[in-house]
Formats: sequence, structure tokens, C-alpha cells
Amino acid sequence: MDFLYPDEYVRTVFDIDFEQLFLDGYKGVMFDLDNTLVAYDKLDAPLEIQTLFNRIKSLGFQISIVSNNNRDRVYQFNEKLNVYAYPRANKPLTKNLLKAMNKMKVVKKQTVFVGDQLFTDVWAGNSLGFHTVLVMPIQDKEQMITKVKRGLEGLVLNRYLKKKGLTRFR
Repeated sequence: MDFLYPDEYVRTVFDIDFEQLFLDGYKGVMFDLDNTLVAYDKLDAPLEIQTLFNRIKSLGFQISIVSNNNRDRVYQFNEKLNVYAYPRANKPLTKNLLKAMNKMKVVKKQTVFVGDQLFTDVWAGNSLGFHTVLVMPIQDKEQMITKVKRGLEGLVLNRYLKKKGLTRFR
């Protein structure tokens, strides 16, 4: 089950210590989009995400959005962010993560993947040896397939938390 365990578990993307990650040698950050950066039905990047991305870039990071959502959704969200974007990524498959990594000109040990799902984001990132950060989903309203996966993820997450001696944030 360790392949489903993240390296870090935080409430939101705003709780990630990007300064420390950069000092630790990480140079590229990949983000899932829906329920990681914004609610899945929010179309545009809000100012707080734009500010976060600008701060991360100013540290020296390259940034990509790697999402299982469609091209129109991902590209519209990315308009104000202007980072590398990979729609229909088919996570946990890794083909598009490798494309993003190569485009950012980083290697696996320099890459962080941030997402809200164990069975797509963490699994994909861990399978490539990335540093994985799990964030709590932004909202409970989700597509039906994600709701089904959340129940199974809850079991895995509880094992992870017990192993780490942690509790949920709620």
C-alpha cells in the first residue's frame, strides 16, 4: 500500500512549504487541477492561485498543470497562469507526467506532484519517484466516479494516518 501513501499531507496548496522544497533540491512542481487548486466547477484561476503561482515561480520553480479533465477546461483555467498544461492526462498513467517533467527540464528526483486523490495523483507521482503532496479536496461536491473512489481512498488514508501517527485535519 505504500505506493498510495503521499510524502506529505496538508490541508491546501497554500500550506505547502515551497521555500523548503526548493532548498531541498526540487525544481519542478506539477499540480492536479480539480479539487486541488480550485473546485471542479470553477472555470478560471482566482487571484490567490495566480499569486501563489507567481510566488512559486519567483523561487525558481517550473510549474505544470497535469489534469484528467478535458482540454477546454484545463486551457481556460491556465489562461491567466501561463504554465505548462496537460489535459486528459489519464492519471495514474504516467505518460503525460513524463512529458511535463521533460518540458520543465527537471528530473524525477527534482519533481513534486500535488493532488487531492490517492488513486490518481499520488499513485502516478509515486510510481515515477516524485515527491508527492496530498491536499484535502476543496469541496465535497464531485463527479460520481470520484465519490466512489473517495470511499476507498478513505480506507487507505486512514491506514496512512495511523502509520504516521497523524489524524485528519477536520
